Amino acid sequence: MTKNTGNQGRKPSVLDNLGPLLIDVALPLGSYYLFKDAFGMSTFAALAWSSVVPAVRTAWGLVRERRTNALAGLILVVNVVSLLLSFVSGDPRLMLAKDSAVSSTVAIGILVSVRLGRPMMTAGMKPFVVKGDAARETAWQRLVSGAAAESVAFRSRERAFSVVWGLVLLAECVVRVVGAYTVPVDTMVWLGSVVMVAAMVIGFVVSGGLAAGPMERMLSAEVAVGRAERPEVAVAA
Repeated sequence: MTKNTGNQGRKPSVLDNLGPLLIDVALPLGSYYLFKDAFGMSTFAALAWSSVVPAVRTAWGLVRERRTNALAGLILVVNVVSLLLSFVSGDPRLMLAKDSAVSSTVAIGILVSVRLGRPMMTAGMKPFVVKGDAARETAWQRLVSGAAAESVAFRSRERAFSVVWGLVLLAECVVRVVGAYTVPVDTMVWLGSVVMVAAMVIGFVVSGGLAAGPMERMLSAEVAVGRAERPEVAVAA
């Protein structure tokens, strides 16, 4: 008889699923604005301190896991470039435009990852589709490996999810750059945040309708197929 001790067998919580994404993206971005707006640090100091987490994550991936952490690496590169710009910039409009560098760099990274056949946004979307369920995880692996009837359609939707986010973030970057040089500076300071939030909402709605929703339905169907092919597993569950 096997005992279930500690957290063994526990389904991942929402925090477990979102953890890597929060650490790689939300924490560096949030800390930048916290240091700059709440603590009154200079742009240079805020960028420097917000670079600590992505730098540690990138170094840890190289040393411990022998691979690069894509999102953490992108954020680190953006912060380093922004730090260099801070040395030479005295133009407030250029500083506003610089804030869009994160969106543009991540967007390009996402689109390149799709072209390379490794859609970057899958890591953030998968937990919401799989829901920590072992049967759904198995079905996911069959679908992405090409072993399932719907594998081609599933992988197409997977790529579409990342493409949507790449294009949305790229569009957000363009809008914010145009606004930085056409809208009054005082207005653009708060309008930039509105544009960013609007882009996030559009990204969630469009990517959900075009990709995540259909993928979840295909995954549920594949789970049913797996249980029909292995009824003893379904009975045991």
